[in-house]
Amino acid sequence: MPANLSPCPCGSGRAYARCCGAFHRGEESAPTAETLMRSRYAAYALGLTDYLLATWSRETRPEERDLAGDALQWIDLEIRATRAGGVADATGEVEFVARAIASDTLRSLHETSRFVREDGEWRYRDGDLAPDAPVKLGRNAPCPCGSGRKFKRCHGA
Repeated sequence: MPANLSPCPCGSGRAYARCCGAFHRGEESAPTAETLMRSRYAAYALGLTDYLLATWSRETRPEERDLAGDALQWIDLEIRATRAGGVADATGEVEFVARAIASDTLRSLHETSRFVREDGEWRYRDGDLAPDAPVKLGRNAPCPCGSGRKFKRCHGA
């Protein structure tokens, strides 16, 4: 896990310890569907399989989720829209785009995720994926993470 003062992978701009870290450590529960979505993205970025399974709905949870084979470097998350999913709601939807790099290819996961409350806690139920259009990254191209460095000196290293 990142250091307590490191930026949270979810892109909130807050320190990991004061953001998704509290959810990942089980100290707090996500108050909204969007917050759970962000914490799950951060869990994917950090390889926190147990958290992903624990926040999956009983209705759709897989037996296990092996992230070891996922050779993705998650670089950013953009929340496009939320519908319901507030502190007083029972269901909600979050549309997002998460970008990742696999080898030298930029991948985009565009999904509208559905969330449901189970025993008072938000859980991921399922989602609808939009088609992905992978983009081959040139080694001298700017890195898509926004660092300002060339891809070969950043995520392509």
